[in-house]
Formats: sequence, structure tokens, C-alpha cells
Amino acid sequence: MQPEQALFMLHATLPSLKNEIGITERMLAAVPAEKGDYRPDPVSKSAFELAWHIASAQNMFLSGICAGEFNFNNPKPESVKTPKDVVAWYADQSKKNLQRLSTLTGEQCAKVIDFRGMFQLPAVAYATFAMSHEIHHRGQLSVYLRPMGAKIPAIYGESYDSAQAKKAAG
Repeated sequence: MQPEQALFMLHATLPSLKNEIGITERMLAAVPAEKGDYRPDPVSKSAFELAWHIASAQNMFLSGICAGEFNFNNPKPESVKTPKDVVAWYADQSKKNLQRLSTLTGEQCAKVIDFRGMFQLPAVAYATFAMSHEIHHRGQLSVYLRPMGAKIPAIYGESYDSAQAKKAAG
């Protein structure tokens, strides 16, 4: 991939990435603090673990694109103890990552980055990979919410719960 192609791809992807980050913030915020240990099956991640995975993996991908390499050693900060903390951390990291992404050069976007020996792709290609990963796990989290007694936020248009909230407010 040529640098000018990679830069074009980045700028074509950024609006979708920003949109997905906003949706993910709403999904993470919907996890009830008192139900963070909910898991639909003993082998499943808990709701809190899944929320953290979504937030931390997205940060790992986006910060790795900016750095030109992935850092897989990203422990959860001691300050992140509740779903609300995950949302705050994710929002802060996303804002920083989006700012850094918007300043990348074509050469940085085109640089090939290794992902655990499985993929060797131009850095910018991992932006869409990150969105797919985020959307996949966000779908998992949406299935957890109703059994936990939580409301499903609007994702791509209204959800049943967001429509009900709109009716109640109006």
C-alpha cells in the first residue's frame, strides 16, 4: 500500500471509527454496576470482564496503529473497578487515540505491523480490524444486558428500550 493510499484509507475510516466509539460508550455505560459479575454461562467472561476486554482491546489496536507496533502488555489500571470506570477510561483513551490517529502521516499509516505472527498488515488496516473486533464483542455484551435487567441502548437506530424511553419522555 502506498502512503497516499493509506492516508486516504485512514481519513475514510475515521468517521466510522468515531461513530462506533460513541456506540460502544453507550453499551459499556449500560452495564449495571451491581451485575458486573453476570455471565450467561460458566465459560463466558463476566459482563465486567467483557466490558474491559472491549475497551482495552480497542485501545491496544488504536494505540498500536499510532505507535507502529502492538503492545500486548496492557494491564487494567487499579482505578478501573466498575463499569462506570471502564466507560471513563475508554472515553479518555479513545479521545487521545483519535487525536493521535488524525495526525499520522501516510508513511505511518502504510507501515506494516505484525500482529502476533498471524497478520502483517499496513497499520491503517488495523483500524477496520479493530472496529470489527469491537462490534463483535459489543454484540456479545448486548445479549448480556437484558438478562441482567439492563436496557439496551440505541445502536444503529432505536432499540426497543430507547424507543420506550422516548415515549415515556414525550
